[in-house]
Amino acid sequence: MNRQELDRHLQNNSAPRAMALFGESHFLIDRYAHRLSQIEGASVLSLYHDEYDFNTAKAHLSQGSLFGDQNLLIVKHEKKLPKAELDTLVELVGKNSDNTFIYCYYGDDVKGADTAFKGSHTGSVRFFHPFAAEARAIVMQEAQAIGVQLDNQAAFHLLDIHNNDLALACNELSKLSILGKPIGMKEIDEHVFGLSEIKLDHFIARVIEKKEFLPSLRHLLESGENEIQLLTAISGFLTQLYLFNTAIKIHGVADSAMVLGYKLPGFVEKERAALSIKISPEGYKRGINLLLDTELKMKSTGSPDQESLLLSALLKLQSVL
Repeated sequence: MNRQELDRHLQNNSAPRAMALFGESHFLIDRYAHRLSQIEGASVLSLYHDEYDFNTAKAHLSQGSLFGDQNLLIVKHEKKLPKAELDTLVELVGKNSDNTFIYCYYGDDVKGADTAFKGSHTGSVRFFHPFAAEARAIVMQEAQAIGVQLDNQAAFHLLDIHNNDLALACNELSKLSILGKPIGMKEIDEHVFGLSEIKLDHFIARVIEKKEFLPSLRHLLESGENEIQLLTAISGFLTQLYLFNTAIKIHGVADSAMVLGYKLPGFVEKERAALSIKISPEGYKRGINLLLDTELKMKSTGSPDQESLLLSALLKLQSVL
């Protein structure tokens, strides 16, 4: 089925009890998993990524609920689960009308992701990145849900600031709700960080990959970013890469949910993982120490020429990584 059909099922309380959610938009996967899981009084077992264990999942759906309510199993994973295991879990849902199973697959290889979900009690939806108008409508819905008065132009502006990343745009809504007044473009410009995370990441990546970055740096500074904020952002990004590097060495995979506590978009996760393994442990140590020393110098000396200090630090960073 498509997203619109699932919306109708949710409105009519007729959604299939075994659902596979997958595709390009991780935001929509999470959003619909949350909507499908709103089952009052359900006994819920959530298994995310490395927490998944087939025997545990099977046992949850095999047992009767203590209070006669539904057993809800939610599995979120970036890897495809074995079809035989999914077949068993889906079958258990078919045998017991008190069971519900939501399978969220975040991997890029979507072919066959829903093969096991066949039958009258099952369904699957592939979530594509929404078009601009769809994304705007989703932001408006999320704003309405938490009581934020947001007009159409402001919704588009919020998305534009965050490079049409729905997760980032919707995360800002809770911050804007604190203002307690209607939100227009003026409020967004005043209270939302005016540079998309992805654009900033691209600049930082150019520095770390030892590419030409001066034009981008000047553009950022002319856009209103200050030198200390940029230096802090680079320090944080480099620290994050070190965590990815460590996770890959220990676990063999770069799982952003494990490293950061939240799931990054697939393409961002891949970029950071690939970049993280290009730097040696000694390179991380020298780079982070350099950035911290420069930040301390900027804050303690009060030098009026912060731009020169930043430029010097970034050039040195390229030489020590």
